[in-house]
Amino acid sequence: MAADTTDIDDIRAQAQRWLADDPDPASRDELTAVLDGLPASAPELADRFAGPLTFGTAGLRGPLRAGPNGMNLAVVTQAAAGLVGWLAAQGGTGPLVIGYDARHGSRQFAERTAQVATGAGRPALLLPRPLPTPVLAYAVRHLGGVAGVMVTASHNPPQDNGYKVYLGAELGGALGAGAQIVPPADAGIEAAIRSVGPLTQVPLGQPGQVLGDDLVAAYVEQATAVIDPDGPRDLTVAYTPLHGVGAAVLTAAFARAGFPVPGVVPDQAEPDPAFPTVSFPNPEEPGAVDRLIALADSTGADLAIANDPDADRCAVGVRDSAGDGRPTWRMLRGDEVGVLLADHLMRRGVTGLYATTIVSSSLLRAMCAARGLPYDETLTGFKWIVRAGGGSAPLLFGYEEALGYCVAPEHVRDKDGITAALTVAELAAGLKTQGRTLTDRLDELAAEFGVHHTDQLSARVDDLRVITDAMARIRAATPTTLLGQSVDSVRDLLPESDVVILRTAVARVVIRPSGTEPKLKAYLEVVEPVVDGDVQTARSRAASAVAALRAEVSAALGI
Repeated sequence: MAADTTDIDDIRAQAQRWLADDPDPASRDELTAVLDGLPASAPELADRFAGPLTFGTAGLRGPLRAGPNGMNLAVVTQAAAGLVGWLAAQGGTGPLVIGYDARHGSRQFAERTAQVATGAGRPALLLPRPLPTPVLAYAVRHLGGVAGVMVTASHNPPQDNGYKVYLGAELGGALGAGAQIVPPADAGIEAAIRSVGPLTQVPLGQPGQVLGDDLVAAYVEQATAVIDPDGPRDLTVAYTPLHGVGAAVLTAAFARAGFPVPGVVPDQAEPDPAFPTVSFPNPEEPGAVDRLIALADSTGADLAIANDPDADRCAVGVRDSAGDGRPTWRMLRGDEVGVLLADHLMRRGVTGLYATTIVSSSLLRAMCAARGLPYDETLTGFKWIVRAGGGSAPLLFGYEEALGYCVAPEHVRDKDGITAALTVAELAAGLKTQGRTLTDRLDELAAEFGVHHTDQLSARVDDLRVITDAMARIRAATPTTLLGQSVDSVRDLLPESDVVILRTAVARVVIRPSGTEPKLKAYLEVVEPVVDGDVQTARSRAASAVAALRAEVSAALGI
């Protein structure tokens, strides 16, 4: 009992030191209420002080709450001071460009970042309102920023927020200009954050310069330049921003490009940090796009398109048919949209490097090999995709299976759900003039290269030890067969990355923890040849094989 009392006293002392330095009255009140609840609140208090949020290549991301293990004004002030100090130590010149979404706290965190920058003598440029992440990535390049900060938690739950950092050309180099940071910058910024002294001594300056709508107009103009100005435009689109910040920019881009303005799901059209109509604001999650599909069906749309809340991802729904022939809708997998976009650009004669990640379908590799185009495969994340090839050839297109696509690296050197949506619309409108659809084009690719059926086994956990144990289990007892075939290749990417890759002659499994959520993921792929042009039979065989593969991998992981 004495040990427990000592632990509580220690955590109470940490919390009181935090209170003395916390600049936000609201979070001070919140933490004081937790302290007043001791000893019953000891587990919650211990979790809040379990350690600081770590600044990695994804920046910061965590729940909105007081204490070092959460997103709050104190943590953001410290992060901004560390970042600004690191930029100065690297000799970086130019302004810090800051964007934010519509989540709880985002504007306050963005404005505090601007004050920290100006307090250190560095100009700060603040985007004019809550805007998509790709607009911030574009602005860093367009405005010659030394770096950019985007305050967003993307598609995380409503109680989360985050803080992503981009570098300009001066510190990021040609490949990293306007891209998210990679090592060793993340470790350098983390060290600088930890060296920040008392927050009461961090100088705060003016709120910085709030940019005008001309920046957004410039982004939209460049986005529409991605597609052929003279291509077909007859296309009806249903759209949802999932309560995020994408609607105004996407509809403006469609209008400027000459497409009919998409119909928007009414009760998801405006930014709302509570995300009231979805249990999880991610278009990949079950039920998240139900309202979108209903709108597409009722309006006779040709396509259904969803952005995630910060509009850097793009999900696409198409008309299909159920097993009994009845018309229905299905959402395309990220791999399907990725190869459709790549094929479309190839058919337009656009040459350059095509890239994807180790967890994406191997179909893009096969397409590039057959068509004599350079190809590269990277670790997961757009920070790696935009640096693919190491400069051996200019990047033309990159995608990751998690609905992220970069169709114009010189416009936005990151995933961009707006330009992806425009390019999908261009492809669909062109096919429509021929009486064909995106699924027809997918069948053509399958007939030429075989069915590359992908799926994902994803386990969300409350205790991160479940993930650690599962990764240890797959390494200690690696399957020797999958689907009755020998596992002929096992790659363990430690220490560079916590990834295990298994391959047979026709199957591939990539296992890794998520980098942004408490999830363990296994990416599954089976390649099934098409015999005598019978694509549907090949698809059925591949789907059955992937279902069996899922069961085998789940058992091997113990989840």
